[in-house]
Amino acid sequence: MNRYGGRVTAAQTVGAEPDDVAERLSAGSKDALAETYERWSALVYTIALRALRDHADAEDVTQQVFVSAWNSRHTLRPAPGVMPGWLVGIARHRIADVRTQRFRSSRNVRAVGATMHHDEAQPAEHEDLAGRLFVAHELEHLGEPRGTVLRLAFIEDRPSSEIASILDMPVGTVKSHIRRGLLQLRSRLREVDGVAP
Repeated sequence: MNRYGGRVTAAQTVGAEPDDVAERLSAGSKDALAETYERWSALVYTIALRALRDHADAEDVTQQVFVSAWNSRHTLRPAPGVMPGWLVGIARHRIADVRTQRFRSSRNVRAVGATMHHDEAQPAEHEDLAGRLFVAHELEHLGEPRGTVLRLAFIEDRPSSEIASILDMPVGTVKSHIRRGLLQLRSRLREVDGVAP
């Protein structure tokens, strides 16, 4: 199988597959899946990269699309030229999933400060400051490199691939630090809320 990311040609987007590739895939042929990947992984990767602007996320989406294509092959209605549109439809769903995950992760970090125990007598700007100070304090105590990873991801809004490059670590490790760091922050927030007067 070739590596995606190559130039997408018109033949990849308009009815280029042999008439039977969709039929063979829907019937459960792994050779048809390999052929489908060979022909259209570059198309799927290009769409994902343009939508997400992150090479690692685009690679993840590309892999997920072809896994989903295999798992949902029974929904494919074989016809000449059907494959590109069907794959693009799956890609749009996977891209939407990534965007939703990004939004939730960003929202969770922001919520750490926003959902602090509120003192009604305290001015709103002081509450905001307290929330920001709490987040900064907790990020310092997450340890390294986790604290730095979360700062880069949510305060500086850098993508996972860029953080991986800056910190010289695998993208998967960066994503793991983000996920676990968010769990630690949420746990600390619950503790603080539990002892607040």
